[in-house]
Amino acid sequence: MIPKEVLKKVRQIEIRTNREVTDVLGGQYHSVFKGHGMEFEEVREYLPGDEVRSIDWNVTARFGHPYIKKFKEERELTVMLIVDVSASGQFGSVRQTKNELAAELAAVLAFSAIRNNDKVGLIMFTDQIEKYVPPKKGRRHVLRVIREILAFQPKGRGTNLKAALDYLNHVQSRRAVTFVLSDFQVEDEEVVRKKLRVASKRHDVVALSLRDPREEELPAVGLVELRDAETNERALVDTFDRNVREQFAVKSRLRLEALRRLLRSASVDHVEIRCETDYMLPLIKFFKMRERRI
Repeated sequence: MIPKEVLKKVRQIEIRTNREVTDVLGGQYHSVFKGHGMEFEEVREYLPGDEVRSIDWNVTARFGHPYIKKFKEERELTVMLIVDVSASGQFGSVRQTKNELAAELAAVLAFSAIRNNDKVGLIMFTDQIEKYVPPKKGRRHVLRVIREILAFQPKGRGTNLKAALDYLNHVQSRRAVTFVLSDFQVEDEEVVRKKLRVASKRHDVVALSLRDPREEELPAVGLVELRDAETNERALVDTFDRNVREQFAVKSRLRLEALRRLLRSASVDHVEIRCETDYMLPLIKFFKMRERRI
């Protein structure tokens, strides 16, 4: 039985994100993420200006004058959402937790996909694969995906992005547009880099990194006990100490710079999403960048 508060949240997300998709992202999604192949449509007579290489020589020989093969773009895509549901995603110091933000982002991307008749699939992971929802079309399916992200109770607490990428390649043999939604609290960066490189050769991979302001700067509020949500390690920190706050901020910047280098070296597009700001702005900026690049 799904709790009423979850169903209410799903409905709110559907209304809000559907409006964003209709008003802002609908057309951009179609132009940025196109089909990855061409399929045969028909044969017609050659016209001046047609590509000579499109001539169907068998049909031409049969009728005595040139005919060409006409193709159309293979429009249907599969969109895979790889969502990190590890314990660090339960943190949120502003409007919502990172997990709730991930659900909204997934909704925007999923509704954009189904508007273009694409399939949407879901992989949720922690330090293990928690849930797989095979790709399907339709509004009801997208609402199920959102419910799963919001209501799912994971068994694991840590983060194993390597396992999630391996699982993607196992269940998705055809090329897919793949969005990885995570705070990227990864440890073995070199292993993750290699797996991302492999995945980006088989799929169109986009990383959406979720960041909360309290993970970057500490407020001066006195003694605070900090707990690592994934390892449960605890530390007592004096936030009145300026050096402590500065060291915390420096380490946070270094982690972000390391993540940017990792994704860039793996040829993976990166969209930084902050919990305290409107997520549509970086999404729109990314879509426009991709459109220019294409």
